[in-house]
Amino acid sequence: MSKDRIIQIVALAFAVTAVFGAGRILPTIVEKAGQEHLMLTTVDPTTGEPNDESEAIDVFTSMVRSIETTMTFAGDEPVEFIFDAGTRDWSGNVGDVVEITYRDGAVTQELTARVDGIDGYALRYTDASIEGAPPIVALGTAIGALRGLIVDYLWIKVNMMKEEGQFYEVMSDADLITKLQPRFSQVWAFHGHNMAYNISVLTNTPEERWDWVKAGINLVRNEGLRYNPNDVVLHKELAFWFAHKMDGVSDDGHLHYKREHAKEWHYLLGKPPFNAEDRVLWMETIANAAESIEEAEARVPGTAQLVEDLREALEQTGSGFEMSFDRDFLMSIGKWNAVKQSPYARILGLDSTFAKNDPIYAIFDQVLGDPARMDQVREFVNFLRKKTLREDYNMDPEVMYEYTRDIGPIDWRHPQAHALYWGKLGSERGSKRYEDAEDAYNVLNNDRIWLQAMQALAKSGLLNVDPFSNDNPGRLNDSRWIRSIDQYFRELYGKHFNSRGGGGDTFANFHENFMKYAIRDLWRAGEYEDAQEIYEYLNELYGEGGVIPNASYTVPIDVFVKDQTTGEYEMQPEVARSDVYAALRRGFREGLLLNKPEILEDAVKFAGELTLYFQGLEGSDYTSKFGESRIKDLIGDLETSVRDIFQEVLLNDSLPLIDRLQIYAKAGEDQKRMAFDEVRPLLEMEFARSPLASALKFDQAFKEPPGMEAYRSFRAAAAAREGQRREDVIGAEAEEK
Repeated sequence: MSKDRIIQIVALAFAVTAVFGAGRILPTIVEKAGQEHLMLTTVDPTTGEPNDESEAIDVFTSMVRSIETTMTFAGDEPVEFIFDAGTRDWSGNVGDVVEITYRDGAVTQELTARVDGIDGYALRYTDASIEGAPPIVALGTAIGALRGLIVDYLWIKVNMMKEEGQFYEVMSDADLITKLQPRFSQVWAFHGHNMAYNISVLTNTPEERWDWVKAGINLVRNEGLRYNPNDVVLHKELAFWFAHKMDGVSDDGHLHYKREHAKEWHYLLGKPPFNAEDRVLWMETIANAAESIEEAEARVPGTAQLVEDLREALEQTGSGFEMSFDRDFLMSIGKWNAVKQSPYARILGLDSTFAKNDPIYAIFDQVLGDPARMDQVREFVNFLRKKTLREDYNMDPEVMYEYTRDIGPIDWRHPQAHALYWGKLGSERGSKRYEDAEDAYNVLNNDRIWLQAMQALAKSGLLNVDPFSNDNPGRLNDSRWIRSIDQYFRELYGKHFNSRGGGGDTFANFHENFMKYAIRDLWRAGEYEDAQEIYEYLNELYGEGGVIPNASYTVPIDVFVKDQTTGEYEMQPEVARSDVYAALRRGFREGLLLNKPEILEDAVKFAGELTLYFQGLEGSDYTSKFGESRIKDLIGDLETSVRDIFQEVLLNDSLPLIDRLQIYAKAGEDQKRMAFDEVRPLLEMEFARSPLASALKFDQAFKEPPGMEAYRSFRAAAAAREGQRREDVIGAEAEEK
């Protein structure tokens, strides 16, 4: 019998003995309340009095989203607290009636209630600490002190198995440890990091790496944070993995991660609208979706019949694929919907291929593709999206909507969008737990994460994703984030001004550096007035109007921009990409719209020279074992940059539609072919809402360029070659091992 087996038997014997013995003498548990909370009683909104359905509830102040007094009570027991990450406050008296909105797990609740008091940060006593707990938690509590021995044994075993390459076997023991110690957040962080970082890099294919990175993220997001919803450190760890592991460049597989993450969220939520206001409405629709099919039917009659027809049709296929209101079913619908919109799917003829060979796809065409049922389909899909976000991703659609509305045009296909979500949510939920000076650094570090995520979205937040291509997602800078970052910098600067270690100063450094980048980006793009405005703003804050007046911002702005890029390309790859995109954007806007072809020629020349220079830098030509250039592919070739920027210019509604149609008409045939399939559906919808639709047909204003079929075939062949090249490199690497 092996040594491991003997240890397991002994540990099990101890555990069984403890269950029957220690369980009978389970002591009274003393536990810390942990958070400030309001004590409320629900009341009738009209009278302000309790009724037969009234109940007493406690609401953590850190979870309050809004609170408004509707009836006052002239009492002498004042109540006051701050909420929303310390940015707002409320004061009143015991007995006041309030309308309050707060988060309860993954759900946003609204109610009218009477304030009975405020409590927290005290000890409470209970002899029923395991009441209602899952069996494994009850077992862990009953084991008592022996739980530590068992966890130590499992911990040692997990590390031994990891060193021996038994990656999948580790999962069950790691899962057991977190269940035995579910409220100890460091355990979740350790095991999530172990899977996402340590184990993932020991595997041999990008698919294996991605599985382990996802496993680490899912462990913390879907399980750890359900047990520890107010732990700032755990939120910070999760946000950092999205920002560093997935969106960073240090991992050989980072491009694969970006493709897979974008594909997953493209299937889950679809392609977001480009316009910021439309994107807010899009997310609001999901947040306000029905909670059940019955509610969906009440909202849009015919939805229940649609669901029943779909269920019966799927059963008749005999494929074993059944309707279930879960992530997998939503992903199937999302893939079906993506085929209808994808230029690559059109090039490859995937719609007809799937319809012929996949009975499930054909059923979706038959039931969900019925034009007469568009409203019912939309209601059903949004119900699935809302349910899936809550149950499978532990994300609150209401919060996602609020962040999109209040912070910026978030694209959830971008890893930094999730870094922003989890970082900011951690600050809102848990800042009150770390008010002591000794613990303030936890909140400070977390706030840095989500503010840096906003910066990353400003530099690469405009995505061009086609899940059926082998291309990396197109990532363009988005100047719409500049004002938002300035706003939240001011908030966080004030919040951490007195933090030990110069908390406020670190945010000031971040702000100045980002605004320098914004000036350069806007200037390169030809948005001179905005660039000049920010330049003068920085001079007031950090130059002549700074604490120590200086002349940093007194040179002409064009000289300043040139000086800012000196030496930056070698140190910061994002700068090279930003300058390429900004130059091309200006070239298309001014060169074509103003009939100045020399501006576009200069922009393409500059972009081409910078692309070649950057890709030729020492270190940029490093190719990972997955057949991808870890740094060089951040920019890609000049054709890809031109294609992505031209598409962005045509869809950017900050320019009038008539101007964008003129830009398209004046572009070269090669440039038209690059953009036609991708932008046509969205432009056609915008055109249909405009007065132009009454004067001419869309096909007249946006003509298909000659040679499109040949271009589509070329793109399909190029995608196939690139996919085969990556597979060959991975196969050769595996054979060497």
